[in-house]
Amino acid sequence: MKRRTRRDTETFSMSFLDCICCGFGAIILLLVLNEVGEPIQLEQAKVDLDGQIVRMEKEVFDIRGMALVLERELRARIEQLSEEQKRIARLRGDLSEIQGQHKASTDEEDMLKKVTDQLTSARRALIEETRELQGEGMKRVYNQPVAGVPIDSEYVIFIVDTSGSMQSQNWRYAEQKMEEVLNIYPRLKGIQVMDDEGGYMFTEYRGKWIPDSPARRRAILNRFRNWQAFSNSSPSEGIIAAVRTFWTREHPIGIYVFGDEFTGPSIQEVVDTVDRINRAAGTGERLVRIHALGFPIPGQYPQHTSMRYATLMRILCARNGGVFVGLPEGEAAARRSN
Repeated sequence: MKRRTRRDTETFSMSFLDCICCGFGAIILLLVLNEVGEPIQLEQAKVDLDGQIVRMEKEVFDIRGMALVLERELRARIEQLSEEQKRIARLRGDLSEIQGQHKASTDEEDMLKKVTDQLTSARRALIEETRELQGEGMKRVYNQPVAGVPIDSEYVIFIVDTSGSMQSQNWRYAEQKMEEVLNIYPRLKGIQVMDDEGGYMFTEYRGKWIPDSPARRRAILNRFRNWQAFSNSSPSEGIIAAVRTFWTREHPIGIYVFGDEFTGPSIQEVVDTVDRINRAAGTGERLVRIHALGFPIPGQYPQHTSMRYATLMRILCARNGGVFVGLPEGEAAARRSN
């Protein structure tokens, strides 16, 4: 009885050990199988991660490219905005200037009408004088040196238009008239020759009188023959410079203006300026006499600027104790042909 019980116990123990071994074997097998699958899964995970990294790097690259494009567009827009702001500033400046001009033109309308009326009256007077000068009785006067000119001056200043029209058409005629003017003054205390902008023919006598003598007179005419200087065909600058530089109470001065055109903007402005500087303070007496010779422009050239010169110098001479003489085309043409 005891022997069978022991045998049963041994049989049970062996069966239990077999079960335990099988269980451990299964566990080991599972572990082995699991260890074999993990590298594959890890490799697959690594591949997936590498792909994600590549995609993300590509996305980052694309984002950077888009950022550069946007940055360029932003800079371009900023530059465009700056240019537009500058343009707006310029337009505002132009608008302010136009508004100022409009206001000035409105203020000058009355003055313009007044000047226009004066010019119309002067033009009518000029036409009447031209008709008189074309008469036979007046033609003989032009053969005289300078008719009707007061010769009470002890100093003489010539203000000469040195423009191209004068030099090409009337220069020899002007030389002759300068000699004739000098001849009506047997003896002067001083002479000066300036262009219509106030420049000096003899620069070494700038601001000084040229002493009078027969030799000096010949030197003046010789230099005048080849004198060339820039001119704007407006005598106002020369007259102003002459009065301001040379007038004193001890010097009775006669100014002779030689010209054929006036191209300045305003006759009235020149008249007002000369009136202002050629009047003694307090008494209002004129400081110097102003005479003028008007040289003709050939008929094939426009006559408008010539008529403006004659109008201007007629007014200036009348207001400043002088004489205006308009010279005929026929005599000038004869001089040009010689």
